[in-house]
Amino acid sequence: MPTVKLTTQHFKDDIFDYTQEKEWKYKGSKPAIIDFYADWCGPCKMVAPILEELSNENPDIVIYKVDTEVEQELSAVFQIRSIPSILFIPKDNRQPMMQPGALPKHALQEIIDKELVQTV
Repeated sequence: MPTVKLTTQHFKDDIFDYTQEKEWKYKGSKPAIIDFYADWCGPCKMVAPILEELSNENPDIVIYKVDTEVEQELSAVFQIRSIPSILFIPKDNRQPMMQPGALPKHALQEIIDKELVQTV
């Protein structure tokens, strides 16, 4: 499954509507990863193909991409200060985990295995 571009409205509709809810309540049926990136960001360009590979290798998760230049409201809600920043969302309504920086594939897969897939 390829990575999916995510808009602020799509986030509110399908993931979590922060304008209506105060406590985190994930609406999705599969664990998710959200990659906050910008087209001009070198490290983001290095992570993008890794996330595509992980998306194909892990059908039980959904990987989204948020362009921080376009989706400024969503970036502000998550206080994105550096990119790439990657948000890991477990399916069981545990709090999501934000990881700033470009991680290598093995580190991303380890987080998927330990924090996302095992809870399914």
